[in-house]
Amino acid sequence: MIDTHCHLGFDDFKGRADEEIARMRDAGVDLAITISTSSADALRSRDLAMSHPEVWHSAGIHPLYSDEPIDWGDLREASKSPKCVAWGELGLDRHHAKPAFDLQHRVLHEQLDRISRWRREDRELPIVIHCRKAFDDLLPILAESGLPRDRFVFHCFSGTPAEAKRVLDLGAWISFTGIVTYRNAPEVAAAAKLVPGDRIMVETDAPFLSPEPIRSAWPNRPANVVLVARALASIRGEEEPSFFRALDSNSRRFFGLPAATVA
Repeated sequence: MIDTHCHLGFDDFKGRADEEIARMRDAGVDLAITISTSSADALRSRDLAMSHPEVWHSAGIHPLYSDEPIDWGDLREASKSPKCVAWGELGLDRHHAKPAFDLQHRVLHEQLDRISRWRREDRELPIVIHCRKAFDDLLPILAESGLPRDRFVFHCFSGTPAEAKRVLDLGAWISFTGIVTYRNAPEVAAAAKLVPGDRIMVETDAPFLSPEPIRSAWPNRPANVVLVARALASIRGEEEPSFFRALDSNSRRFFGLPAATVA
């Protein structure tokens, strides 16, 4: 099992990375990808990953951090780390009133332009997408970006089955969090049934979105990705062992992670 999206660099885990990684391993979770939200966070994520064998990282500007100072040089530097496995998370968010949507839009376009250039110069990393209530805005931008469509993953999917179909038609992957376990999100569970078995992944988005039956727990932690995976297996009517192997294989293939070690 791999937690493909968490935020171990956030203050909620400050000074507790070793503890969280131990919990993760005890739960049967081998690896975690800590996802950056700003250029400063990209460097923190890099340092965290370089000091922990079980942690990998990304480099990107989250749309809700578009109004923070951006040092593109720092972002580029973080991306050169041997443990950087993705760009992002990046995208658009219409759920929150701030930052202004036009600012999010400008940062997204500049980020995609830079990634297009950097990918030609370096490794062709996949891209982690944040999309909240912005499918109509974001899907055309990604389609026209010239970037490989099968190298996008829409993380923390919270849309409808129709929106999931549009993402899949683009060629992208979909990843699910604890939202898929919530009784007040039946549309997300319905969407989870549509995703092909070779384009689905699982994550926590820790410290956010603790899954049922521990929804009230804070912070969410990478160890809890197992609960999300079990819920997904049940929703999709799949046997846990084979589904877990598929999730592991998908995650390693998409992010270029090392093969699992067999005891």
